Amino acid sequence: MNRGHRARRRGALGWLWRLALLLLLWLAAVAAWIVWVGQRDQAGAADAIIVLGAAAYDARPSPVFEERIRHGLDLYRRGHAPVLLFTGGYGTGARFAESQVARRYALRHGIPESAILIEASSRTTLQNLQQARTLMQEHGLRRAIVVSDPLHMARALRLCRQLGIEAVGSPTPSTRFRSVQTQWKFLLQEVYFFHRDLVLRAA
Repeated sequence: MNRGHRARRRGALGWLWRLALLLLLWLAAVAAWIVWVGQRDQAGAADAIIVLGAAAYDARPSPVFEERIRHGLDLYRRGHAPVLLFTGGYGTGARFAESQVARRYALRHGIPESAILIEASSRTTLQNLQQARTLMQEHGLRRAIVVSDPLHMARALRLCRQLGIEAVGSPTPSTRFRSVQTQWKFLLQEVYFFHRDLVLRAA
């Protein structure tokens, strides 16, 4: 191998290392931004509190969903908005939609039925918010507080901007994703969705 070829090879490897370092720095910055957004509670005066759906076990909310519902009820009781808007459709083989489970939970905890709106057709975060937007438009609601888990908040607010929903975030003060393993898995998932959404919007 001649000297010129070795120099070119070292140069190519050097560029690959630089690109790999830039990629790692970019991914770390995206992850840090997701964490930062999830630590900000911007709850204030609004027209509706959108509680994003999560899994339900028949008529009971999953621990993750119950945290979201409880936080939504707390925001309502503190007077931030006069309407609770629960989202989430039917899981595979489920008798009740996630939003129906949330409404039952809210009614059992003293929330008046007149203060609750639900949609029961969505299966994803994007669909949650699309259906929430439709309900808000139908009822003349303009500004919303979005409730979800901290690491989910950045994507939820990004989708709100994409859909033209005037919204601020209020992440759950506690999360069921407590172990390091589950938190890292959730964070990596949200980093993936960040880049997937960029690609889909550019397509």
